[in-house]
Amino acid sequence: MLINTIKPFLGLFLFATTFAVSAQTGRFQQAVDYKIDVQMDVQTNQYKGTQKLEYTNNSPDTLTRVFYHMYYNAFQPGSMMDVRSRTISDPDRRVGDRISKLQPDEIGFIHAKNLKMNGKSVRFKEVETILEVDLAEPILPSATVTFEMEFEGQVPQQIRRSGRDNSEGVRLSMSQWYPKMANYDEQGWHANPYIGREFYGIFGDFDVKITIDKSYVLGGTGYLKNPNEIGYGYEEGGDKVAEQKGNTLTWHFVAPKVHDFMWAADPNYKHDKIKMSNGITVHHLYIPGEKTSESWEKLKEYTPKAIEFLSKNFGQYPYKQFSVIQGGDGGMEYAMATLITGERSLNSLVGVMVHELAHSWFHGVLASNEALYPWMDEGFTSYASALTMSAIFQPSKDPLRAAYAGYYKLAKSGTEEPLSTHADHFQLNSSYSTSSYSKGAVFLAQLGYIMGEDVRDRAMLRYFRTWKFRHPNVNDFIRVMEMESGMELDWYKEYFANTTKTINYSIKEVRSSGENTEITLERIGLMPMPIDLVITYKDGTAESIYLPLVIMRGEKEAQTDMPTRIHTEAWPWTNVSKTLVLTRDFKTIKSVEIDPSKRMADIEQDKNKVEF
Repeated sequence: MLINTIKPFLGLFLFATTFAVSAQTGRFQQAVDYKIDVQMDVQTNQYKGTQKLEYTNNSPDTLTRVFYHMYYNAFQPGSMMDVRSRTISDPDRRVGDRISKLQPDEIGFIHAKNLKMNGKSVRFKEVETILEVDLAEPILPSATVTFEMEFEGQVPQQIRRSGRDNSEGVRLSMSQWYPKMANYDEQGWHANPYIGREFYGIFGDFDVKITIDKSYVLGGTGYLKNPNEIGYGYEEGGDKVAEQKGNTLTWHFVAPKVHDFMWAADPNYKHDKIKMSNGITVHHLYIPGEKTSESWEKLKEYTPKAIEFLSKNFGQYPYKQFSVIQGGDGGMEYAMATLITGERSLNSLVGVMVHELAHSWFHGVLASNEALYPWMDEGFTSYASALTMSAIFQPSKDPLRAAYAGYYKLAKSGTEEPLSTHADHFQLNSSYSTSSYSKGAVFLAQLGYIMGEDVRDRAMLRYFRTWKFRHPNVNDFIRVMEMESGMELDWYKEYFANTTKTINYSIKEVRSSGENTEITLERIGLMPMPIDLVITYKDGTAESIYLPLVIMRGEKEAQTDMPTRIHTEAWPWTNVSKTLVLTRDFKTIKSVEIDPSKRMADIEQDKNKVEF
């Protein structure tokens, strides 16, 4: 009786415990609804604003604290961003020691003057770029609360991404300008101090009113709601919220389902608008001149083409607007828009536009945590932009050549760190950049070698459909690739993302064995890979042998760009060599080659081919 009584109770206890753990570790997303009203003084470069933020706690956790990003506080002498830039051995040339030399009227700052939750004041403390908030009452699971804040800021002299009076004379590049709630997800809070690297935000709706000198033209995230009042042609119709206040106008923008809000302003902007057949409106804003007008006029041809190509190959762009705006310090992606420096050749201008536009898929809509997985944004964007440039502007037989070359240089440098390294904590800027951009692109390109390019391409569309607006991580991505390919691919993630082990194979020996030929392959590097082996004969014909890894638990289909596959034989990763028997006379063979496509990122490819 005692045993029979305990068993049902124990089973119930285990069920309840498992459910609780599942609930605690399950996926969720917080939600935000911003209403921001800001007044910009273009003479002092300072602004004052109010922010009403409805915050919904969709987590299973009770929150007793929240955190806001206050990015502009990084642009002050002695900040973490300043110190990091002056102590890292290869500082970003755009930053260097410039922050340390800023004068009081050149620094950036953003301060909360007061903050309430549900009408009650809360305690807060500014710790450089993070506002730490202790709540008077906890935010329960499924609860929605309202934060109300008055804040003030000063736009820094343009140094990195954001700021005033950039090198090309653009007055205001307003990114990272407002108090932004940090994200809380299944890994907890992500209140990272800003040192100039990556961003992670909460999807929500933005309603933003910007009052500014009436001579200024604005562009950025969101749809302009009051073009008639402004006397400015963004979209037809709209409400009439703006009021002319002396020498100022109020611009009213709304942006649904985005995780950031950027705007830029200059009295000399020229605005061009293109309506695509699919209903998307493309805006270009730039300062006309000898160094801009010709290239920006031609750019209008390529932005719509890029949107069409990217939508076809990576998922339909979900918004009805995209803006390319001159500003910033190079090229940077934002919700529904990009800031790029504009005094460029057409080739450079199109290239930067395409790259920043491609971010709209990986940073803007999929929105992985860039701090933890910068390569899932920068690398996949580099991959997509290389294919786009080849398709619409500069055809290339090998559009990813530069990405592979960058990775090879890094892998042989002795400074490589795993892709899993947090973006802020790479020892070198160069290692961070090459890892995130080049190796990240190779990660995706090489999947085409492992899975088959058609399967990989289908999987990319499935990835977008499955995870758009949901912040996928690397495991989510790999699972989609596995489901589409039927393979097990965790080994690929573990080796190529979480270690710096390299791929290095060689053809150790090809010898006659009676009427047959024995081919011995050797794995020199520590990372195993499936092998495509091509044998070319002296009569001009060719055949291939496919060696999938046992741990893949599957194989790719025969590829149309490869010679006829005559044999498939799995290779256990524990075995450093593999000998194959070819039922052909040694004397008939002209060459034997591992991966003629060069898609496998073998760091010593001179060992991959022998000729007779």
